[in-house]
Parts: sequence; C-alpha cells; structure tokens
Amino acid sequence: MPKQERRLEMYGGLLGGMLPLLTLVVGLIWLSVAERGGTKPFWACAWIALAAGLFLARNKEDYCLAAMRGIGDRTGIVIVTAWLFAGVFGKLMAAGGLVNGLLWIGMTTGAQGSIFVALVFLAAMLFSLGTGSSTGTCIALSPVLYPAGVFLGSDPTMCGLAILSGAAFGDNLAPISDTTIVSAYTQGATMRDVVRSRFPLSMSAACFAMLVFLAFGGSGEAADLPQIRAGLDPAGALMLLALLVVVIAALKGRHIIEALIYGNVCAAAIGMLIGNIAPSQIFGIPAQNGASTGIIQDGIDSVVGAIIFAILILAVTQILVECGIMRRILDFAHQTLISSVRQAELFIIGVTIIASIPISANAPAELLVGPTLVRPIGEKFRLSAARRANLMDCAVCTVFFILPWHICVAAWYGALSSSAEAYGITAPPLSSALYNPYSWALLGVLLFSALTGWNRKFMQDGEKDEGI
Repeated sequence: MPKQERRLEMYGGLLGGMLPLLTLVVGLIWLSVAERGGTKPFWACAWIALAAGLFLARNKEDYCLAAMRGIGDRTGIVIVTAWLFAGVFGKLMAAGGLVNGLLWIGMTTGAQGSIFVALVFLAAMLFSLGTGSSTGTCIALSPVLYPAGVFLGSDPTMCGLAILSGAAFGDNLAPISDTTIVSAYTQGATMRDVVRSRFPLSMSAACFAMLVFLAFGGSGEAADLPQIRAGLDPAGALMLLALLVVVIAALKGRHIIEALIYGNVCAAAIGMLIGNIAPSQIFGIPAQNGASTGIIQDGIDSVVGAIIFAILILAVTQILVECGIMRRILDFAHQTLISSVRQAELFIIGVTIIASIPISANAPAELLVGPTLVRPIGEKFRLSAARRANLMDCAVCTVFFILPWHICVAAWYGALSSSAEAYGITAPPLSSALYNPYSWALLGVLLFSALTGWNRKFMQDGEKDEGI
C-alpha cells in the first residue's frame, strides 16, 4: 500500500478517525461471540463502519476518495487475483480425490493409536498444503479421519487436534494459502523467498507437534471400520503432484498467479486421468438456470466472501492511514517501545496477534496491519521483505487456531461433532482447541527466532522489495 501523507480531516480528530475501525471491531466481536462469524456475515460490519465514518469526515468527498484508494490499491488487486486461482485449485484438488488418497495412505499402513494420530497430522498437513484452506481441511478430513482414529485406538482429543494442527500448518506455509499470499504481497516479497525462509520455522513447529502426537496420541484398543475403508482410493494421492508443480514454480521465482495457473491445469489433468473428474465437472452448461457451471465457478464462489471482506478492510485501513492514525501509532512505537531490531520483531509479532484476536478470518487481520504497521517498522530496521512476511504470517497462525470464535476452529469442531454423532462416539470438548500443539509450538519458535535472531534476514544494500 503506498504511503500517504495525512490529508483527511475528521470531526473529533484522531478519535473520529478511529470510528470506522471501532465500529468494525465491535461488529466482528459481536458476531464471533454469538458464533455467527464468517467472511460474508462480516460484510455488513465493514459496510456499517465505512458508512458511519462518513458522517465525521469534514470533507465527504475526500473521505470517499480515500476509501476508493484503499479498494483500488495495487497490492490488494494482486491478492484478490491470486485468491481467485487459489480457490479453484483447492476445489480441483478436493474433486480429484485427495481426501481419499490421503486416507488410503494413512489406513493401509496398519498404523494404530499414536502412530495413526501422527499420520492424521501428516495427512492434514498435506491436504492443507494442497488446497491452501485450513477450514476446508477441517471440513473435509474430520468426518473420515476422526472416527477412524477413535476406532483405531487413538486418543479422541489428540486425533481431533492433529487435524486442526495440520490445517494450521498448511495455512502457515502453503504458497496458495490466503495468509501466505497476503503476507508476501503486503510486504513486497517474492513467493520464492517467503516459502524458502518460512520452511525452517514451520517445520520446526511441526516436528515438535509431531512429537506431542506420538507421545500422547494413543488411548485404547483398535477396532475395524469397514464403512471408512470402503472409501479408500490410492489414485487420489496423485493429486499431490499438482501441489508439487505450484511449489516448484514458486520456488523458481514464477509469479504466484502463474504458478497457480500451472497447478490448476495440472490438477485438472491428473483428476481426469485417474477418472475422478470429468471435463463437464470443470466447466459445462448447467441443467437448469442458476445452477453451477462446475468446479471453476465453485472455486471462485468459495473465495468471494473473503475477497469482498478484504476489499472493505482495505478501504477502512486506507482511511486510518490518511487520518494519520497509523502514523501516530508508529511514532509512539518508535519513541517508547522500539529501539532495536529485536524489539521491532516482537512488536510485529504482538501487533499481528492482537489484530487476529477479534477478527475470525486471519488474512484480513494481516491486511489491517501489514502495509500500515509491519512494513514501515520492518523497513526502518532493514528487515528483509520475506522476514517481515514470515513474522506476520507465523504470528497470525498461532492464537488464531486456538480461539473458539475463529472460523477454522468453529468449522473444525462442527465437523468433529457431526462425525462423532454419526458413528456413535464422543467428540472432544471445544475447549480442547486451546491445546493445539502446532500453534503453541509455532509461537515458541517465533519468539525464539525474534529473541535470538535465528532465521533473521536483512535487506541488502540497494535491494528493492519485489513481489508485485
């Protein structure tokens, strides 16, 4: 987001400029506490916030122009475009049978107890990496992997947490994840640098979480579950090749949209070759007016809610910038809180976590603080673009995945409860999300990195941020 000089005057000064943000946050908390949160329900909160702010603007036209500058921000356009292709990619991967392929990998090994919980974690990691959707991972895998784990002697709570932890891992690392896309492009980083430098952080946390699952994942005797075994499909695992295409393209420095197009084509081709996707499922004339034209439309539909909410967040953020509020926060931080690169990194971690607490979708939290607080703080201390992106993305994947009003946690628990009821078994309590091993491990790794300087990279002389 381009830097703006203060030019938007509000009645009430800075407090008046805060009205849109305060209105937005109150609405988000209200819906989240009522367990009605979601990107589409949040549209109304952002709309009301923008409308309320207009009445405190001294110059109404300037206010409207500021909102439109936020909506038309170049960084936002790249993010929105990437989400469109990422949404279709996720749908193609799921339609190609990735769930049943990963289930086959897990259940044909003869694993039981804690070993199966570890495999559940691995399967969720791979699925979330392949689809870029933490919520989709929980919804797709919980109905099959959770009951399978319980019947195979796994601890119910640890088996459920393995799915949630794996979902958080993919959201943190996948190049097609909305948080990865937002963190990279708000900081002007290339996807190649972000994925390469984030891998040690994410994998360190994943290894710690894996040890927890191996140590505490077993609980009882195994029993056969023929209903789930009937759905095994080894061919579905081949869909992971499409993910490999995306990762390799990103690591070779291709633009994320180019990499996603290659991945989409590859996923469609593999799905058709193994017989899980028909060409008419990808795009075709619907049988009746108003019905879906296929996977492409469904994939775009799946991200429309997030896109519109992100656009509205960009408008609110731009108003905060042009009112001078973000500059005041930065000046205060520089004068009272931050005098070293270590303190700068801890500030980035803290402000990102704070932003993610009331907002039940984590990518919009990054949009709120990424361009306005994280980037200028990081640039002052010459932190590389990838380092800034990694601090922000890892931070937004910690507390976010343990609080029950957040979208992914709510979807996870809903899927667990439904599958438990269907098979006559007990679901773990919602409060078990508070013990999510991956999120706590990631927070520990992140703080260790900030305090010791491990994995820290600085901008080189003459280096310019890229990414767009």
